Amino acid sequence: REVRNFLVANAVYWCEEFHIDGLRVDAVASMLYLDYSREPGQWRPNEFGGNDNPDAVAFLQEMNATVYRRCPGVITVAEESTAWDGVTRPTDRGGLGFGLKWNMGWMHDSLVYVSKDPVHRKYHHNEMTFSMVYAYSENFVLPISHDEVVHGKQSLVSKMPGDWWQRRANHRAYLGFMWAHPGKQLLFMGQEFAQGGEWSPDHGPDWWLLDPAYGAEPDHRGVRDLVRDLNTIYRGTPALWQRDTEPSGFEWVVGDAADDNVFAFLRFDAAGTPLLAVSNFSPVVRHHYRLGAPDDIPAWREVLNTDLAKYGGGDVRNPEPLTPDSTPWQGIRLTLPPLATIWLCPAVPPCDVERPPSH
Repeated sequence: REVRNFLVANAVYWCEEFHIDGLRVDAVASMLYLDYSREPGQWRPNEFGGNDNPDAVAFLQEMNATVYRRCPGVITVAEESTAWDGVTRPTDRGGLGFGLKWNMGWMHDSLVYVSKDPVHRKYHHNEMTFSMVYAYSENFVLPISHDEVVHGKQSLVSKMPGDWWQRRANHRAYLGFMWAHPGKQLLFMGQEFAQGGEWSPDHGPDWWLLDPAYGAEPDHRGVRDLVRDLNTIYRGTPALWQRDTEPSGFEWVVGDAADDNVFAFLRFDAAGTPLLAVSNFSPVVRHHYRLGAPDDIPAWREVLNTDLAKYGGGDVRNPEPLTPDSTPWQGIRLTLPPLATIWLCPAVPPCDVERPPSH
């Protein structure tokens, strides 16, 4: 009890005295399961004959409940690698009480996909769609975790295939896909400006890559500007977060275009206003690419395009407004930039999304 009290008090101390934004608890599974990483004979069942650890459950519930009660606005995140039920369920409903759960499945699967050469991505298409099978089982954070980009595993942009331009284009397209996907987004140091080298605790991020005085390439600043714009648009677009935990807030438009390396889906806000996100993970421009669209939207406009010149892209754009075809089934024809993600919202009536200013 003394140790348990010390740990709970320590969590509150960091939040109250140092005003940190949140706590991430590592290796939660090794706490929850008595037999985790143990061979038969190396562990004993609990008093009910199971392999779960009731003391660990009680401790985590007390820690989360205490932190959330005493420190409003702080979040707690569980790095929990199993399918334990209720990691982010409130404690008064029997859950562990974490605010978010590390989505290790999405992280692993999506990194496998984007690390493949585009010609091979069609064989891994389901790596990018499978996360929606379980997306609403917990409240997830989408992390590009420290575990995946250090110790010889390469930085995020260096995992991408192709030449340096294609790597950065893949990096931008992936971030656009990530910000539109249900869940909260979390980058690791240097990913917000496409640092090519692994992060080092000895000297921190390579900030000089953003400084023209040191011969910095403008594309690094372009990725930084993209991340800023992603955050700006995200904050002002309820469709991207208002129904984040509701299955009805998401709808696939194209989830099976494996040969094209294309993904398209809709996000909806509480009023039903959609945002259409389309990612083209192939290195070719796709002209007149037809997608289904809601019948009640007479026109669309581009609010984000990761291929814009200001981000370091080729500046392949769509004309405005984009109007549906007069065909038996509603649809719009898009120009999909290579290795890019675009977001579209209704043009009539105008949606609340305002484009970020040119940099």
